Amino acid sequence: MAKKLKLDLEVDSFKRSGVKIVTSRLIKIYKTEAYEVQALRGVDLEVEAGDVVSIMGPSGSGKTTLLNMIGGVDRPTGGKVYFGKLELTSLKESDLEIHRLANVGYVFQTFNLIPNLTALENVELPMAIAGVPKSIRVRRAKWLLSLVNLSDKLHRYPDELSGGEQQRVAIATALANDPPVILADEPTAELDSDTARVVIDLLTSLSKKFGKTVIIATHDPRVAIKTNKIIRLEDGLITGTYTPLEIETVGVKHVTLSELVKMRLASIQKEIDELMRQLREGKITIEQFVSKYNKIKNLENALKELLSSIGSP
Repeated sequence: MAKKLKLDLEVDSFKRSGVKIVTSRLIKIYKTEAYEVQALRGVDLEVEAGDVVSIMGPSGSGKTTLLNMIGGVDRPTGGKVYFGKLELTSLKESDLEIHRLANVGYVFQTFNLIPNLTALENVELPMAIAGVPKSIRVRRAKWLLSLVNLSDKLHRYPDELSGGEQQRVAIATALANDPPVILADEPTAELDSDTARVVIDLLTSLSKKFGKTVIIATHDPRVAIKTNKIIRLEDGLITGTYTPLEIETVGVKHVTLSELVKMRLASIQKEIDELMRQLREGKITIEQFVSKYNKIKNLENALKELLSSIGSP
């Protein structure tokens, strides 16, 4: 791969801005011998180059599947994915592998850092895989970590960092090869409110300051209201597209920010009930229950404060 992929990286800047993302009649069906699940049911999506958008929807609505199609991680059952001028579904697997390494930066809920590598080494890794000389990748990794305010943590291992610091290392790692597109899957789910705010601001700044295309799948309205556009995905279908303040789209009921927040609040009790079920069945420990319960309640309190601040009962 290193021989096929030639990246023209600057040590302390980004050279590539975002590209337009389009999906056309996108379908994804997962099949087993026992059942069939239609995760995406004909999704038509358009994200302008350099835009930052959020995809909201309940668990199982198809958010992660859609990100995987856009990133070339998985292939659709039907439909097309256009990544700028590139049509992904026509690419060979070897070409898709190169595409993912060069053109897409991923940020995950669980950070996905290599535990036995330092922060600096984690950021270096995508560049090393791409064949970037060590002299360049070390200097660039240091610059990227300075962008996320972690210059003092270069040689710390992931377990020596807080959750927020780990996610910032993950963002720096996602930017290592200067990809035009950043895909973030529930990037604040494991973080407290203050730390989540820092991560949200970092992700949105990638669009505002550097022109990257940023697509964020999230349950969290606090994330969604910082993006330019909110796409509502339910049961594998896009049911609405809104601005953070409010917009009325053709064929979709009028939705306000307060209604989006209320929708998220309404789902919190279901999450608590599910946690209780997992605890009763011995699927999680008491310590895991308490940790997850506290995060859910903190989110609930933050959403209630947000409703109050916008004057909604």
